[in-house]
Amino acid sequence: MSKAPKGRKNTDGKNSPNKNTPKASPSSSAVPTVEDPGNPPLQLHLIILMVLSILLYANTLGHQFALDDAIVITENMHVQKGWAGLADIFNKDTFHGFFKTDKQGLLEGGRYRPFTLAMFAVELSIFGKAAFWGHLFNVLWYGLTGLVFYLLASGLFAYRWNKTLSSWLAFAAAILFVAHPLHTEAVANIKGRDEIMALLGSLAALYFSLRSFRSGNLGWEALAAVSFLIGIFSKENAITFLAVVPLTYWFFTNASIAQILRRTAPFLAIAILFLIVRSSVLPNAQIGTASNELMNNPFLKLEGNQYVPFTGAERQATVFYTLGKYIQLFLFPYPLTHDYYPNHIPRMSWGQPGALLSFLLYLGMGIVGVMGLRKKSPVAYGLLFYLATLSIVSNVWLVVGTNMSERLIFMPSVGLCFALVAILANVLYGKSAQTQRPQTLLMGIGAVALVFGGLTIARNPAWKNNLTLFRTDAKTSVNSAKVHNALGGQLISDAEKMKDDSLGRIALLQEAETHLLQAVQIHPGYKDGFFLLGTCYLHLEKYADAVKYLNASYGLNNSDANTKNNLAVAYRLLGQEEGEKRGNLAQALQYLQQSLALNPNDYATVRLLGVANSFGGNQQAALPYFEKARDLAPKSADAWFELQMAYQKVGDLDKAQQALAQAQRIDPEIAQKFAQKGANPANK
Repeated sequence: MSKAPKGRKNTDGKNSPNKNTPKASPSSSAVPTVEDPGNPPLQLHLIILMVLSILLYANTLGHQFALDDAIVITENMHVQKGWAGLADIFNKDTFHGFFKTDKQGLLEGGRYRPFTLAMFAVELSIFGKAAFWGHLFNVLWYGLTGLVFYLLASGLFAYRWNKTLSSWLAFAAAILFVAHPLHTEAVANIKGRDEIMALLGSLAALYFSLRSFRSGNLGWEALAAVSFLIGIFSKENAITFLAVVPLTYWFFTNASIAQILRRTAPFLAIAILFLIVRSSVLPNAQIGTASNELMNNPFLKLEGNQYVPFTGAERQATVFYTLGKYIQLFLFPYPLTHDYYPNHIPRMSWGQPGALLSFLLYLGMGIVGVMGLRKKSPVAYGLLFYLATLSIVSNVWLVVGTNMSERLIFMPSVGLCFALVAILANVLYGKSAQTQRPQTLLMGIGAVALVFGGLTIARNPAWKNNLTLFRTDAKTSVNSAKVHNALGGQLISDAEKMKDDSLGRIALLQEAETHLLQAVQIHPGYKDGFFLLGTCYLHLEKYADAVKYLNASYGLNNSDANTKNNLAVAYRLLGQEEGEKRGNLAQALQYLQQSLALNPNDYATVRLLGVANSFGGNQQAALPYFEKARDLAPKSADAWFELQMAYQKVGDLDKAQQALAQAQRIDPEIAQKFAQKGANPANK
């Protein structure tokens, strides 16, 4: 059985057993419970942590839905069904309910996170569709995560220091975790529930597993299994605890290798079960098939007129640069943004200091972690926890769809909080078992937590809704195509809800134009950016520009129905403008024919072709268009009246009379209405 390193204090503050000490049983070698006599007030620590969590995020409770909430809640057809949607939630890709189709190829490996979607569906069924409930439960689950981290850390620190000191160290680490501004994305955005539940389930599973090891009670092991099931079915990154669990047993118990494997086995079995279920639900999700769209694969560069992958050196240099940004943001979390998409993070090379220094930093962290295995250093454990949990979202192995994201460091930050407090404890207290209340450490961590808490509260309002979020972060992620595109799209959406003659509407559209032009300048192949920019110009009545950008979007994706429809409308309006305002009949007919080719059954386009040909004196060409317009709108008095005029012009008076009679049956005053317009179809 493994022994504690020479000179280490055991969990009772006494010297570790020497080689002549009898082997300990599982109940005596595991992490001690924090409820043992002599500890500081456990309940007070727990209350403070929960109250702090609520106070820090109380200003999110009035927020609306934002960002990816649409994908997993408001526009997810399975979630919106409530209880009735649970079967589809567990049998479909996470994105299926939003896209209404198989999108497993959208991001490498697909996404399968059914548990939190099921939570949203159940909450909707019980509490309704108000965003308040989603925000409230995010805050409560986040607070519970802080409590579990505290309980776990108390026992882990107690393997090196006495129980009282260990509890205060754990309190410091948990305070740092709860207050950290990097967690605002996971908590303030309801969709971040997957991050919270994955970490909560994984930490709880580890805590219960250790309690089972200590007590021999299989009930704790059952709770561990259920907790890990929740964690891994909430988000795939919980699978990294297959490394964290054995590391924890190695560092903080005297368990033998066989015992460590035994305690890790249930986690492995659950992970295998998850992978089997996942592969059956996502049979087409393949690893190593990264998207060729820049917004889903940041490791692409523009060469000529096409995007090609980064070289291996460019990719790894860029990856390590972003990994360094995580450490920077953990230590100095300002400014924050939800958007680290291209080109907010630039393409890097190993000749640039940021990439090289970050590589050396991570190399050093790895060396410290490995060397600390023998000494079972708490600092080494924290660093290895961080590296293990970050690995799956680091972009080193898989492309996660973005260069980096603050939510992706939510789970790994536990390791950094633990390591930082362990470093300070080593410096301040060494291996002393005499210190009861680490006032110096608590004052330092408290000061940091006070600053971090202020930054958290100040950051939360950005998450009120999409408009505030995109406007705020566009000022930080100035080189990100995605945030400018998202802001432009939201501004258009808000403008569409206003009156056509509203000055505010025009201002929103002009603001959208500015950001969308930035988006397509940053990403010249951005089909979504082209589409939104073309749509913006439609609203601004700049039809030539609308045609230009919608054509660009259509050329990149001619199967998109919205793009095709908007392009048809743009051609029609441009044709009408050419004919009515510029008198350029030939150009008008050309644009109208292009519109008709895209949408052959559009009444307005067909009618305008009839009008244009009639004005050009080609009555025989005009007549079929008026007849088709009548067929497309058989209940329209206008369509019948214009048809009778067309029949008159070609000399078919009988059909003209019949058409007029039908028009008058639908609207007895149709003739007077046209007379008021000057009997000119073009004036309609």
